[in-house]
Amino acid sequence: MYRYAFLLLFGLSAVTLAQTRRPGSAREEELSPERFREIHAPLLGGTKNAPVGVVTDRVARALPQGTAGPVASPRNFIDRHIFGKMQRDGVTAAALATDGEFLRRVSLDLTGRIPSAAEMREFEADKNPAKRDAAIDRLMESDAFVDKWAYFFLDLFRANGKMGRGQNLFHYYMKENLGVDRSYADVVRDIIASAAKSNHVVAASSVIAREHVQGKPQPDDGVDLEMVHQLDTHDELNVLYAKTFLGINLSCISCHDGKGHLEKVNVDLSRRRRVDFYRNASFLGNSRYLMYWEYGKPQSGEFLIDDGNPGYNTKGASMIRVPRFGGASDPAFFLTGEKPRAGVEPRVELGRMLTAHPQFDRATVNMFWWKLMGMGIVEPYDEFDLARQNPKTVPAGWDAQPSHPELLDELGADFRQSNHSIKHLLRRICRSNAYQLSARYEGEWKDQYTKYFARKLVRMLSAEELHDAIAVATERPGSFKLGDQPKQMAMQMSGPAGRGDLNYFMQTFGQSNRNNPPKPLQGSPLQPLLLMQSPVVNDRVLARKDSRVERLLGAYPDNGRVVQELFLATLSRRPTSEEQSIATAALERNRVEGAQNLQWALVNLTEFFFNY
Repeated sequence: MYRYAFLLLFGLSAVTLAQTRRPGSAREEELSPERFREIHAPLLGGTKNAPVGVVTDRVARALPQGTAGPVASPRNFIDRHIFGKMQRDGVTAAALATDGEFLRRVSLDLTGRIPSAAEMREFEADKNPAKRDAAIDRLMESDAFVDKWAYFFLDLFRANGKMGRGQNLFHYYMKENLGVDRSYADVVRDIIASAAKSNHVVAASSVIAREHVQGKPQPDDGVDLEMVHQLDTHDELNVLYAKTFLGINLSCISCHDGKGHLEKVNVDLSRRRRVDFYRNASFLGNSRYLMYWEYGKPQSGEFLIDDGNPGYNTKGASMIRVPRFGGASDPAFFLTGEKPRAGVEPRVELGRMLTAHPQFDRATVNMFWWKLMGMGIVEPYDEFDLARQNPKTVPAGWDAQPSHPELLDELGADFRQSNHSIKHLLRRICRSNAYQLSARYEGEWKDQYTKYFARKLVRMLSAEELHDAIAVATERPGSFKLGDQPKQMAMQMSGPAGRGDLNYFMQTFGQSNRNNPPKPLQGSPLQPLLLMQSPVVNDRVLARKDSRVERLLGAYPDNGRVVQELFLATLSRRPTSEEQSIATAALERNRVEGAQNLQWALVNLTEFFFNY
């Protein structure tokens, strides 16, 4: 299938790029629906929301046949759990990924960028048996690592215009935290307990400002307290903290008891009451959110946050939930019932209790495992059912929720012992052979093997990763501005950027607008079609404006060398002998158009816009 797709793509007439459309104009040559489906059959077959194991098997079949790596053996406690379970249940693991596959994968996972051709050559030539560990360390010390994970956290907290100028400040704050590998628990406590005269001055307060619920449109008699709905904002923050930091979705019990609603969804939450939600939200009851009002209008995204409110009113009106019905309003931590110590601000106590609980460790490591491994040990990563974590005490009729409960516990404990170091956690996962397995799988793949992590589970590149991969491959960077600083990569920004064709391209590939919680990327026929037709790709592969194609054609008179360099720069691998022959022959016929068409075809292959 891979060979057929490559031939179809590369067999498109040279006029495809010679007549590349200008931004906003119509393409002059149309790709027939039949030919489009033939090329992208590995992606478009099956259901739109196919399980990750099914998608992985489909994508793996679309990859070129590669040399199998060595058989994986345990390197650390992660491998002992992963491979031990497979051995007990008679499941065979895939071989290890090749060096080229590993470097591309880990570069995308840790920095959001594909490796350069020079990095690929150097890595493949390195005979040091510890070179993979060294590459992980090098990538985590790069500026691109900080950019990638700062962008992730801004997506996670939905950092957008509701923060006002605090969005850029929060971006800087997260970059500084990541750069020095500050304890994640410290960061979380900062956010929960943050107070400020303005969130445009104190970065952590911008997460609180982001969650405000708009109350009255303007102050009454100069009193601006009701411009923010205080109680509803407490509730929104309560939901955010539980879901983001504990992996527990309290949204349902924020409106009603779990009984009679959640029995088929979440056993633990079906036993919880709305008053349990109130008492956890009561830790925030003293928090006060004041929107700045100047010159007859509210100041966009600027808030004073302090602890001047009288407490949580369990009978207070709501703008976004069913009426509150009353009940206990004294703070009690949702997971333990612990109450705040006398004389200590309750939300400071909430931060202490939350980060001290093992569920904070489990939820955090599970979230990062999901990011690196394609699926969480608990799925979805932010929907823990606490009644189903221990296989020995699972309620009748249910299965344990974690695929590897002992691994989840040990990984959480290891994270805590590292002082909640994100770099330590990422390094631990990436150094495991479980992470380094190939996406290819010898023998018959069964979808039930997915939960064993028996192979690399593929994922589509995010919109930002895809843009930056195209920019790196073509050596045609983007043109953005962060404040007054020019930036070349989408992932260097504090939020979604780009207009016109670029904006449409990014949205089509799932860029979050940060109005709603981020969702897993879903494939659609429009995505590969846009890769074929968008000027985001087509303009960059032309031999002009100092592009990679233009540089290579000027640097190497040998067409075969140009082909090799384009493969390395775009797909992070060398061409097969057949690919080399076909592509070189095309360049011999028309050097410029052949090289342009080649890089265009490589960007349109499945292996380019999936991380495998």
